[in-house]
Amino acid sequence: MALWVTETHRGTMRLSFKVEETLFSGQSPYQKVDIVRTQDHGIMLLNDGLVMLSERDEFVYHEMIAHVPLFVHPDPRRVLVIGGGDGGTVREILKHLGVEQVVMVEIDEMVVSACREYIPSVSCALSNPRLELRIEDGVRYVARTREKFDVVMVDSTDPIGPATPLFNEAFYADVARILSPDGVLISQAESPFYNQDIQRPMLMNQRPFFDRLHIYLFSNLTYPGGLWSFGFASKGLCPVKDFRPERVAQSGIQTRYYNPSIHRSAFALPTFVSENLNGVIDPVENG
Repeated sequence: MALWVTETHRGTMRLSFKVEETLFSGQSPYQKVDIVRTQDHGIMLLNDGLVMLSERDEFVYHEMIAHVPLFVHPDPRRVLVIGGGDGGTVREILKHLGVEQVVMVEIDEMVVSACREYIPSVSCALSNPRLELRIEDGVRYVARTREKFDVVMVDSTDPIGPATPLFNEAFYADVARILSPDGVLISQAESPFYNQDIQRPMLMNQRPFFDRLHIYLFSNLTYPGGLWSFGFASKGLCPVKDFRPERVAQSGIQTRYYNPSIHRSAFALPTFVSENLNGVIDPVENG
């Protein structure tokens, strides 16, 4: 009998993937963690039955969360990642040789350990000496730290369970406090089709602390609807006007999805997205 893993999204739709074998299954204090090998999407990580990544398309998510802010900020040296236990975001950040330190705060040690063992193509940078890995609550870390960061990336799951506080106003107030004057916050911002009720409150919770709010889009094979988004919040930097495409070529960084044209076009929003977020996001300024 064929084995399939099925994600049920909000009780109204399902995504299914044919599984060849189960590599890992465990219950942490926070969530159920599964790693399976699928027929068409390679190894796949699921938390509480929700697809976090697959080998086939993970590069899209991780390149877009990392390279967009790092090529906008004029001199990113210190980066904070909240979540991201699979290591893919850290892998992309550390391609930027000017980044001196990355602090990654992941609440669930099981995710980190399982990905180290079973998804080395994603977790390969978790032993990099420029990375400080902390297994603790990211909300508590941000509230207590006195460190300053140039970019903060919230690589979170949906706002359920341990990720819920990562979408609250108090958390964004603490993030703004620890960001440098040119600081940028990137937030996992859900589906523009299915999660409009999450996007607007998330951005409204950021508005008191940031001068600029934007949404940018990317396609993903394994997420509901195939179209996903990140929030870009800054204390002044515009993701298009302040983007210098020549820095991408000068960096020598190899990517499979991200490039200067993708960077700019990701902020060109479909009309329905702009209408849904009217009055919340700021217009993009062209350079």
